[in-house]
Amino acid sequence: MSGPLSGVRVIDLTINVLGPLATQVLGDAGADVIKIEAPGGDPMRKIGPSRTPLMGTYYLNCNRNKRSVVLDLKREAGRAAMRRLIETADVFVHNMRIAAMERLGFGYAAAAAINPRLIYAASTGFRRASTAAERGAFDDIVQGWSGLAALNAGLDGTPRFVPTVMADKITGLALASAVGMALYAREKTGKGQQLHVPMVETLVQFTLIEHLWGATLCEPALGLGYGRMLSPHRRPYRTKDGFITVLGVTDDQWRRLFAAIGQPGLIDDPRFSDLTARTANVDAMLAIVADALAARTTAEWTRILDEADVPNGAVNTLEGLLDDAYLQETGFFQRVTHPTEGPMNMMAIPPEFDGTPGAIRRLPPKLGEHTCEVLAEAGLGAAEIEAASGL
Repeated sequence: MSGPLSGVRVIDLTINVLGPLATQVLGDAGADVIKIEAPGGDPMRKIGPSRTPLMGTYYLNCNRNKRSVVLDLKREAGRAAMRRLIETADVFVHNMRIAAMERLGFGYAAAAAINPRLIYAASTGFRRASTAAERGAFDDIVQGWSGLAALNAGLDGTPRFVPTVMADKITGLALASAVGMALYAREKTGKGQQLHVPMVETLVQFTLIEHLWGATLCEPALGLGYGRMLSPHRRPYRTKDGFITVLGVTDDQWRRLFAAIGQPGLIDDPRFSDLTARTANVDAMLAIVADALAARTTAEWTRILDEADVPNGAVNTLEGLLDDAYLQETGFFQRVTHPTEGPMNMMAIPPEFDGTPGAIRRLPPKLGEHTCEVLAEAGLGAAEIEAASGL
């Protein structure tokens, strides 16, 4: 067995980032992920540097451990082939609008009629039963709707997007997690089920865990937003030659931090003596730390803070990550040779399973690379494969 989901077959009818990331997580865990693509392929294939057409880097980072099958679902032959694949599957994943899937003939009821044990997993922008169910939603839309863009406003108050597809990636990880839970439930009950992960609610929950604040107690007058997160002083600290991150949480950590910056008496200051006081006076406290850290180099502070057992860390750039000593030690960037793309950096699989470790078994496939292989496994003949795929 390789991976905790070894033996699980996933039909992946997703594009862009949310769905492909979710199914890549399942593939990394050992599942046989069959990526169904329209004849033009996943649009992400066209984004980022590439050595051959339709193999852009954006696609490469979300689609390893999959087999690519081209099906033209506008043709009855393509839909018939999809029904054959659903018969063999444990999980079906899509991120299309619900009504669009129904029109194709692959809504939950139709899929469950083909395979009652199927875990039918979907993610769209909004709750299925809501008035917004059929609204389109991409990462920018959800960052705005969820309050995240406003929370990330610049000094002039203008909302700003977090410069990563936060909504897609957080929801994709939530979708993969939900699939695992549903598979566990099926092991106990023998029954498949439908699950749906809405992007907006997922990001609102993600954003409000600390920021719901007084409204948690149904008293919004007590304020919304966790002060430390919102403080203009909460940022990487400038040192004599760069930047460093430093944080204490417990009283003992702050005692050691204050001592390390040469101001041990601050822990006895009523403003900073315990967590409640530090939360109320966070701006003043962080400003003191910022002033002190500016006096030495990053390397000097790293040594001092490590010796004091105060949590601290480097401030990496994107380029700096490639040479980061810790990531090199753990082998996070794995150099592989793709049969058509040549040398590539693949990121390691973060979760570690002692008994059933995941593995990078397949590098990202070319469009339709496994069409004949997978459809033949499902019992289709050459003529049926040609009619289903248009190849």
